[in-house]
Amino acid sequence: MTAILEAPAEVSIHDLLRRRRSTRAYSSASVEPDKLDRIFEAARWAPSSSNEQPWRFITATKDDGEAFNRILNTFGEGNRVWAQYAPVLIISVAKLHKGEDGPANRFAYYDVGQAVTSLVLQALEEGLLARQLGGFSADKAREALNIPEGYDAVSAIVLGYPGDPATLPEAVLAKEQTPRTRKPLSEIVHRGAWGG
Repeated sequence: MTAILEAPAEVSIHDLLRRRRSTRAYSSASVEPDKLDRIFEAARWAPSSSNEQPWRFITATKDDGEAFNRILNTFGEGNRVWAQYAPVLIISVAKLHKGEDGPANRFAYYDVGQAVTSLVLQALEEGLLARQLGGFSADKAREALNIPEGYDAVSAIVLGYPGDPATLPEAVLAKEQTPRTRKPLSEIVHRGAWGG
């Protein structure tokens, strides 16, 4: 198992946030069903606008090769090359309207993001890592995974135990070894008004 590189935070932050990392190197070890249940339970308890809870998740484990490949085949080639070795794939989905046939929920994607953050942090607590991807086809996901109208695929998530980065193709390994960076607080926090 590889060491999890910690974030060089400017100020003290919670340990889970400091240790969170998006990896491309996964062990082939299966993720225990009870851990997956806790991960999705954490997502279930995320906050949402008007308590709409617009998140849905489609998941498959390597043990169910057909379902796993349906999700994997929605990924772009650059992500398939390494994600194929992970034990769990997930597509996050947003319910776009409030209630059954209510107005558009303009916070749906935001709320799905909050649920995924909860999922990712619970995964880390369980000894797992998760990488979120925009490099997948939402159109292919809709078709291959029977996502109904009124719902949109938001992101793909690769989940599993950390693996050995040395097993990655050279081009992917170079990305994996890139140090974590973040913009400074002075660039992202405006006090009182924009530019303040």
